[in-house]
Amino acid sequence: MTTRHPFVRHDVSFPSGDSTCAGWLYLPSGVASPPVVILGHGLGATRDMRLDAFAERFAQAGIAALAFTYRHFGDSGGHPRQLLSIKRQLADWDSALDWVKARRDVDRSRIAVWGSSFGGGHAITVASRHPELCAAVAQCPFTDGLASALALGPVASLRMTPVLARDLAAGIRGKAPVMVPIAASPGSPALMNASDALPGYQALVPKGKTFRNEVAARVIPTIAAYRPGRAAKKVVMPILFCVSDTDSVTPPAQTLRYARTAPHGEVKRYAAGHFDFYTGETFEALARDQVEFLTRHLAPLPASSAS
Repeated sequence: MTTRHPFVRHDVSFPSGDSTCAGWLYLPSGVASPPVVILGHGLGATRDMRLDAFAERFAQAGIAALAFTYRHFGDSGGHPRQLLSIKRQLADWDSALDWVKARRDVDRSRIAVWGSSFGGGHAITVASRHPELCAAVAQCPFTDGLASALALGPVASLRMTPVLARDLAAGIRGKAPVMVPIAASPGSPALMNASDALPGYQALVPKGKTFRNEVAARVIPTIAAYRPGRAAKKVVMPILFCVSDTDSVTPPAQTLRYARTAPHGEVKRYAAGHFDFYTGETFEALARDQVEFLTRHLAPLPASSAS
């Protein structure tokens, strides 16, 4: 019978760039120097939008977990607010790794990264740059900006052009950002407008909390040019790709092509939509598969096994 470890969740923060990232550190009991997995979310999402659910499962399996929120979002620092910068978010991942490696309550030689959606693309990029990692998980990952832009549709993309122009001008003048919705109804200008995007995001927000459904429009051209799937071939550690066969946001065909280039890639496919991954039976299936993968490659040890 599999041991389910109790755990303690700590509110933490770590420095990144000119500010700080807020996070939760989950430490399992009864594990000698536990391995640790770092979790980062998708477009504009914060750690309380179901990252905690995955982190809890990993902690119960004896794996410490750090779930963090990127700068400029949620309760993390950074100004202006709602600024989505790929460069800054990747720097946040590096800062999270540095912070974990400086701790004495986890095994700094057994670290994994876990990312979902846009964060899944980041996890591929980070893993390609950090060969010292033991494992990586890319869940419904954003792997190709061009493919996602085509899924958005040319009309909706063109309708964002004036907003983009105004925000770029605002940035040059040092003015407040001009925002664009993260998720909207089909045909509407937004970063995502698939039929399940807006209700999918809303379903992840905890009761009593609010979600700012907007980001600075200046990110649009950088998202279109971001193709983290190309880095899969440089990921030297085992990496698990959890792919939605009906993904409306991150087209699965392109993701599967990239996944096949990873030297030690594993693929799990699910007959569920992009936003179904976070709740219900699909979440349970994902959590089981990811716990098995991470346990296999991080090998948490009971305290009695320590010498």
